[in-house]
Parts: sequence; structure tokens; C-alpha cells
Amino acid sequence: MGGTVAADGVTARDLGLRGPRGWAFRAVSFEAGPGSLITIEGPSGSGRTCLLLALTGRMKPTEGTATVAGVELPRRMAAVRRVSALAHVPGVTDLDPALTVAEHLSERALLQRRFGDSLRALLRPRQEGRAARRERIESALTAAGLDLESLPKGARTAVRDLERAEALRLSLALALIARPRVLGVDDTDLKLSDVERVAIWELLRSIAASGTTVLAVCSEAPDGTVRVSTAGTAEEADTGADTESESESESESESDENGTDGKEAADAIAQAGRA
Repeated sequence: MGGTVAADGVTARDLGLRGPRGWAFRAVSFEAGPGSLITIEGPSGSGRTCLLLALTGRMKPTEGTATVAGVELPRRMAAVRRVSALAHVPGVTDLDPALTVAEHLSERALLQRRFGDSLRALLRPRQEGRAARRERIESALTAAGLDLESLPKGARTAVRDLERAEALRLSLALALIARPRVLGVDDTDLKLSDVERVAIWELLRSIAASGTTVLAVCSEAPDGTVRVSTAGTAEEADTGADTESESESESESESDENGTDGKEAADAIAQAGRA
């Protein structure tokens, strides 16, 4: 597709990533304007998570280019990481089942203040800083549609006691604390009921409508999104030498209790390199 993409949009041109088992994905091209809901669609093991991590600056593409929020990849991966956030990515953003919802939120807000905010924000008086953290947490919870009062023990509910959809909303809230311009979400529709799936997609639409460009990995994309498919991209790129290893990778992914590309993504992060 041709044309110029606005500053907060996402575009890719023949993007590909080769890992230790062959091509994770290849020849991915698309463009989306700011505030788009971009769905990365494909079967488990087809490189969906790797593409998500590449587009958010966490993995280095082997070939092609991309522009995310006006920042070029792979040349400026660190800059893309600063304007993007991830939610619900196995092996990357895992929640600690022993911690409570409140502990997760407080920890993330403190880390954001220490490492993500400006020096001026870091030097705020203690009371003003606490008020700013509370406001940021409340804003993120509202955007993620997570009502703490509806949880079994409110904010003191342990992550292990959350339902699947509640854990997903918590992960989204944690990512939104950073107020990213681009939000990446993995396994959006995995193990959700039809009702929960509809609700999550509506939530992601609302986040995108607020101005945050959303990249969401799924097995089946809903209508009205910018669809990017990874199905068949790696197979088409190779001549057959990597077919066995890719099938092996897919089998391993299917046998994983989450049924995701998490192990593949973690391996590729370690071996494909970061900025």
C-alpha cells in the first residue's frame, strides 16, 4: 500500500525476522493510521508474537523496515520502546500469581516514575508524587475497564484468583500506566468465552479511539480492524529446508499450556538481538 503514514501510525515494508529455527515471519507489509486497531492474525506458531515484538522495538528485524509513531525500525529500536508498551505477552510481561492486584499496580507506577518519567516528575515533592501515581493508576484502570470493587477481595485479590479476562484487563492497565502511543497485546482472544471476547475487542477499540494505536495478536480478527496475517509467510519464504523445524516449533507451542508463541518469542529475543 502506498501513501504517507501519520506520526502515530504504524507501517511495515517487507518486514521479516529469521530466528534460530528459520523465518519466524517474512514479507509483512501494511500501513495503518494513528489510533488504529491493528490485528496480527494467524495460527499458533506462525510468528505472531515475534511480529508484535518486532513492531514494538523488542526484537530486531532481519530484513525490511517499519515506522512506528514516526520512528524508524530497526534503526531506532530504543526510541520505539520508549513510545510503546506491551500487555499479556507470555515470557515477557507475565504477572506474578502470588502478588495482589494492588501490589502489581503500585510496583508498575513506581517503576514508571523512576525509569519512564521526566526528571521534573521524579523530583516532585513526595505527597505530590503519590497523588500523581494514584491518578495515573486510576486512569489506567478506567481505560482497561477493570473495576477493583468487582474482584473477590478488591485490590487485595491475588493474581492467581483472577479470571482470564480480569487478568488480561490487569495486564492492559499495567501497560497503560506508561501512557504509550502504541500498545501491543498478545493472545487477545485466547481461552475467552464469546461474550468475553466481544467485550475485550470493544475495549481495545475504545483504547484505539482515545488515540493510542493498538497492535493485537489473535487467532481470528474481528471486522473493522487493520488485518495483518502471518499465516504462511514463513513457509512461503523458505524452500522447505526449515519446514520440519517450523512444524516442531508449532507442536511445542500447541503443547504449551497457554498455546502461544511465548517460548518461540523468548528464544528469538535472546538470539535475534536487541537495540
